[in-house]
Amino acid sequence: MHGWLKQVPTLAVLCLACCLGGSVATAQTIQMSVRNIALKNGETMEFGEFYLISTECRSLLTATPEVEVMDGPQGVEVTIKQAMVVPRFYGCAKPVTGGKMMITAKDVEDYSHSRMVLRIKYKTRSGERQQSQHINLTLFP
Repeated sequence: MHGWLKQVPTLAVLCLACCLGGSVATAQTIQMSVRNIALKNGETMEFGEFYLISTECRSLLTATPEVEVMDGPQGVEVTIKQAMVVPRFYGCAKPVTGGKMMITAKDVEDYSHSRMVLRIKYKTRSGERQQSQHINLTLFP
C-alpha cells in the first residue's frame, strides 16, 4: 500500500499535463479553406457573395466591397459587382447591401493550374476591414 501512495502525485501531474496539453493544441488549430474552380477562355463565373453584417442582420458596409488580386495567373480578372445578398449562413431572411464576386478568364492560350490569392476590402463606418481568399484555379484554352 505504501508504494501505491508514491505513484499518486506522478499520476496527478500526468493527468494535468494531458488536460492542459490537449487544450493548447486545439486552440492553435488553423483551418484555411481553399476552393477549386475551372474556367475556359472567355468564361465568367460568379464565385460568391460578400457582405459584412451586424448581429441584427443589418449591413455594416458604407460601400461595395473591393477585391485586389495579390497573386495569380495572367489573363484573369476579378471584380465585385454591387448586389443585394441574403446572408442565409447567419440565419438572415432579408437582403443586405453587399456584392457578388465575378471571375473572368481572358486571353488564355495554354492550360494552367495555379493558386490565386485575393484580398477583399470592406469599408465600414468604423474603418476598413480585410480578409483573404485562396483559390486553386485551373484555366483551359
